[in-house]
Amino acid sequence: GLNYHAHLAEQGRETPDRPTLFAKFANAVIADGEAIVRPRGTRALDLEAELGVVVGRRASRVAAADAMAHVAGYVVCNDVTARDWQGNRAALAPGEHGDGQWLRAKGSDTLLPGGPVLAPPDEVPDPHALRLRSWRIPGSGPDAGRSILMQDGSTGDMIFRIPELIEFVSAVITLEPGDLLVTGTPAGVGAFRDPPVFLEPGDRVRVQVDGIGWVENPIVEASV
Repeated sequence: GLNYHAHLAEQGRETPDRPTLFAKFANAVIADGEAIVRPRGTRALDLEAELGVVVGRRASRVAAADAMAHVAGYVVCNDVTARDWQGNRAALAPGEHGDGQWLRAKGSDTLLPGGPVLAPPDEVPDPHALRLRSWRIPGSGPDAGRSILMQDGSTGDMIFRIPELIEFVSAVITLEPGDLLVTGTPAGVGAFRDPPVFLEPGDRVRVQVDGIGWVENPIVEASV
């Protein structure tokens, strides 16, 4: 989290001195085309275009200089987030407050769509020079069916680059083959717009990383 300079600037935050970590487990992972289910109790679902790094070799206490040898490839990811549960002020009604941590807001079922393409490292010469974008496609209203650009950034804006992230995480959390390290989002998310914009059932959301591919998913309401 909080790993792009422009994303920090849109929030008025200072640059952190170390990465911000949170977890999303297998229950959150869905494929291209599968539905993002808005959990009951949240009304402020938001999108986050991100580059995902797939671990190919076990990584424990790996130095940054050796980190890229542990990368199997790259995927496009959408770090969907319930902003009210996260505690974002723009998403909270008077008297409400967030959870105090991010796990429920980011780790609920279906909140991590991932693209179908695993791009190997030799096809991505510089993972820190990739354009990444997101679009909201409203399901109703005057803009129904129109792709509205939300984010348009570059992985070159990362504060902590992939080798640093692998070093920091693997110092205390062993990364296993198949683990996914999702590396942060650029500016333009819905929560920090004026007025804020959140995803509604019936909408679609698309995230793309140039040179790798995209993932697009519909938003549905929880049935129970």
